[in-house]
Amino acid sequence: MRLLLTACATTALVATGPLTATAAGQGPQGPVGGDLLTAKPTVIANGAAPPAVQASAYVVADLDTGQVLAAKAAHAKLRPASTLKTLTALVLLPRLKKTDPVIGSDADAGIIGSKVGVYPGLHYTVDLLFQGMFLASGNDAVHALCAHDQGGIPATIERMNAKAKEIGALDTHVTDPTGLDADGQYSSAYDLALFAQAGLARADFAKYASTKFTNFPNAGNKGTYQVANQNKLLFNYDGALGVKTGYTTLARNTFVGAARRNGHTLVVTMMNAPHGITEDASNLLTWTFANYAKLKPVGTLVKAEAPPKTQTEGKPETKPASGTAHPSRSRTVLNPGQAVQSLALRVPVWAYAAPPVLLLGLFLRRPRTLRRRRH
Repeated sequence: MRLLLTACATTALVATGPLTATAAGQGPQGPVGGDLLTAKPTVIANGAAPPAVQASAYVVADLDTGQVLAAKAAHAKLRPASTLKTLTALVLLPRLKKTDPVIGSDADAGIIGSKVGVYPGLHYTVDLLFQGMFLASGNDAVHALCAHDQGGIPATIERMNAKAKEIGALDTHVTDPTGLDADGQYSSAYDLALFAQAGLARADFAKYASTKFTNFPNAGNKGTYQVANQNKLLFNYDGALGVKTGYTTLARNTFVGAARRNGHTLVVTMMNAPHGITEDASNLLTWTFANYAKLKPVGTLVKAEAPPKTQTEGKPETKPASGTAHPSRSRTVLNPGQAVQSLALRVPVWAYAAPPVLLLGLFLRRPRTLRRRRH
């Protein structure tokens, strides 16, 4: 009986162990990106002291190497405001054809928050709506783009949460693709840096993020009006690549900005800042560029490889030749803890129970063998 109980206990531990969820922002070996990158409000830098900024959380990282060069409360879960639109773009850009026509709806025009001016009955292209989303942070443009995609808003939210997990952004949970202060919606300075890294690797994302001006049609097709990018970094910082700003009453100022100088491409993300966020971002970028040679990384941006393209991207999947790897399927290198967990999750459930079942069979067979010997 003792052997039977031991076997059952072993089965339970092995079967449930790999399925235990890790805490948000935590990998199998600790905080995502390194042990120093926590939610604690302590400034982390190695090699030089960064300038003081008012944001509750920030991250400065090299987008080319993935090295985090300075951080404060990198994994603190905070409201992202419209910087969450960087993740919205990551989901929608590969799925929507830029030349597709979209007709504005009452639901688009009636959405709350910042708007670019999508009017019911007016004709737009997906391309123009993306411009309205990036430059003016138009919630109406976001709504129109999501409604144009298969499944609408609910499906976009589901895809955004899946995309966040795919690229290692474990602090993020999406309930509204516009970034408004919805219940249960949060992200982190670290995750925003991951979104910027993945986004700027796309030519279309980078183009929209760095566009300074565009024109939108007036109601009744009576001419156009000019829309300027809300990211002031583009207009007053040498080498700026733009990206995205955000503001709500609860989130306060949030920011994702990037710049390229001296062969280095840096991103700075900030959350929960009272005011002067562009100046603080500029100071952090300038400090990092000036001290780059003596700064030592305090963490890394985890990098997930792109999944294979699906039919929603306009190209059907093709089967690879026998004995060859899928041409668009890439591999992700896991650390030892992740590798063990990944392997455990791939083993079928019945395999966990096999050793105890064999032991149980031996236990049940033993009394019959002993009885034969006694006779």
